Amino acid sequence: MTDMARSADPIRERVQRHVGRGNRSPVGMWFRDIDRVLLLIAMLLIALGLVAVAAASPASAVRYSSGAVKIPAMAYFWRQALWVVLSFPVLIGVSMLPVTAARRLALGGAALFLLLLMATPLVGVEVNGARRWIGLGISQFQPSEFLKPMFIVTTAWILSFRAKDPQLPVVPITGALTGLVGGVLMLQPDFGQTIIFGSVWLTLLMIAGISPRIMALLGAIGAGGVVAAYVFYDTARIRIDSFLFPDPNAVHTDSYQTDMAHAVLTAGGITGTGPGGGRIKFKLPEAHTDYIYAVVGEEFGLIACAAIALLFLALVVRVFVKLLDEEDAFRLLAAAGLAVQFGLQALINMAVNTGIAPSKGMTLPFISYGGSSMIALSIGMGLLLAFTRRNPYLTRSPYGTRWNG
Repeated sequence: MTDMARSADPIRERVQRHVGRGNRSPVGMWFRDIDRVLLLIAMLLIALGLVAVAAASPASAVRYSSGAVKIPAMAYFWRQALWVVLSFPVLIGVSMLPVTAARRLALGGAALFLLLLMATPLVGVEVNGARRWIGLGISQFQPSEFLKPMFIVTTAWILSFRAKDPQLPVVPITGALTGLVGGVLMLQPDFGQTIIFGSVWLTLLMIAGISPRIMALLGAIGAGGVVAAYVFYDTARIRIDSFLFPDPNAVHTDSYQTDMAHAVLTAGGITGTGPGGGRIKFKLPEAHTDYIYAVVGEEFGLIACAAIALLFLALVVRVFVKLLDEEDAFRLLAAAGLAVQFGLQALINMAVNTGIAPSKGMTLPFISYGGSSMIALSIGMGLLLAFTRRNPYLTRSPYGTRWNG
């Protein structure tokens, strides 16, 4: 046997082991193709979210209990655990979809949830002065949460046609879609989500290779839009003013919330007070949702906060590194946009909790409490895993069969 034949045998054995006839089931092929590091990051975030909700649950239970209704201390934790059990199979199921099926799911979902979003100001449930939710009797959900990943994939699909024909008016089309979504969100009002949709759209335009002249023009329009929002949009002006020029005598302003979040975040020092040891968290509004990152800081320390931030950074970096050699324009744009959504939403929430940005009602992905939010995030992560899935052994195996996706 020649040296070349000997060296080829281990390679052949490895290829057969990965894509041989005995392991061609959809689950087996999914496990080969999936980005296991990305899946591990998602699972770690979900697990840390359960721990964080368990820490924040007693504070929220005390705040929302009344004389007639007593909420058990760990009620929010058990509800979140139930939502995780329900949403994790959704994440895995969506991640198993071929690219074509995942794209169709996103396009259909975008149409459905855009209609629901447009109906929300008319039939939605009002909570804390905002009409962002649609009630379902025993529960309610926020259409914008489900629309986000669907919108990103739809925008990526439209922009991907530019690779085939640069003359197609993809910028006006996607701009009109983004403007429609942003306009409806401002009616609710939901300024934070408007920033997410607009920022992801601009990011996708840059990745798609839109000319710097157009990007500069859009940047100027965006800056003008912020100024116009401050002048004509009461919600934006009130939040910005209360953040920049706080009233020390007011206790229900955005400044009070962000200041209290900063106090809770730093109360635990480097290592935290320990599970259940936090006390300042009982003064914090929305401890289990918008300001859960501060609760993590008090009970588990700034080290735990840094670990969560690094996990989100690792998620974004992992996706972008994986996309360096991606040749399909749609998969490149869709995966990059979804990664930016997770990273930007986490960044905004952390900025609010640390007191360097005004309150925006933005939850921390996979960490904050919320049933419909958890399902929507699971759909988004499932789509991200579907668009980053690949098997390097398929092209080298004489035994494997190609799976479209």
